[in-house]
Amino acid sequence: MLQIASYETYQDGQIIFKEGDSGDWIYTIDSGSVELSKMLGETMVVIEVLYENDVFGEMAFIGNIPRTATARAVGKTTVGILDRSYLDEEYNKLSANFRSILKGLVSRLRRTTDMVARLKIKP
Repeated sequence: MLQIASYETYQDGQIIFKEGDSGDWIYTIDSGSVELSKMLGETMVVIEVLYENDVFGEMAFIGNIPRTATARAVGKTTVGILDRSYLDEEYNKLSANFRSILKGLVSRLRRTTDMVARLKIKP
């Protein structure tokens, strides 16, 4: 069971976080939808739209890297912010080897996301 520290509500089009921001929080969608997008030059590319109960923001937290995409509310959207103490406690229970595997997965997913974004804008 996820431990929610607080809830935030966003209106349609409101930014939850921007690509490049620090990534201290993981979110879960309580209601509404969230669009994840990346900027490639002057072009915004939508990577995915997430829905109720989906989790996002985990790549930056696990990889200790800046946000890899921008998260924007689609319609009125309420998100739960996972408790940072809970996340740290659970993550630190993992062995160093397993944490290394997760960081490797994040790195690979980041490269794949960048590649997919580039493919989406090709004519």
